[in-house]
Amino acid sequence: MSYEKIISELKQKKFDPVYFLSGDEPYFIDKISDYIEHNVLAEHERDFNQTVFYGKDAKVSTIIETCKRFPMMSDKQVVIIKEAQHLAKDIGEFEDYIKNPQPSTLLVFCYKYKKIDKRKAVGKLIAKNSVFLVSDKIKDYKLPDWILGAVKNFGFTINQKNALLLSEYLGNDLGKIEKELEKLKVVIKPGAEIDGTVIE
Repeated sequence: MSYEKIISELKQKKFDPVYFLSGDEPYFIDKISDYIEHNVLAEHERDFNQTVFYGKDAKVSTIIETCKRFPMMSDKQVVIIKEAQHLAKDIGEFEDYIKNPQPSTLLVFCYKYKKIDKRKAVGKLIAKNSVFLVSDKIKDYKLPDWILGAVKNFGFTINQKNALLLSEYLGNDLGKIEKELEKLKVVIKPGAEIDGTVIE
């Protein structure tokens, strides 16, 4: 599923029990997991119903145990595994849970800089039974178009030539590009054009 479709469904409050966000481009993985972390539950529900694990430190058995709990004073609970790629060798231990997930739990894998092997049984299962994102790096030739969209979302304008110039200055780190656009909010007015002078 595409990043745009996942975000659109989340905004419509269409939630699934398992999200597997993987790939070489961490930007889209972070955007989806941040959206889930800050928007699925109301602030007062998060203390008891939202758990964040880190793949380096977490045990699969503890994560699964948490996922099987019922939410407290809420319809949903959220379990996010950041840096889930560190659980790569243990990912098969999630098979039974993924086949039969707790409907009231949103389990989110943030499996960065790697892709699951879809030739293996567990890879096939994850691809079939989850909201499955493969977040690829944006090709350099597509970067100016991505910048055009990002600039528009920030409420500025930019032409194709300057979008290309910006991509040459900043490279294809989408998180870095977004931070630089964020800084421009302080320097230029909403609706203003990002021209060569602003970029320099």
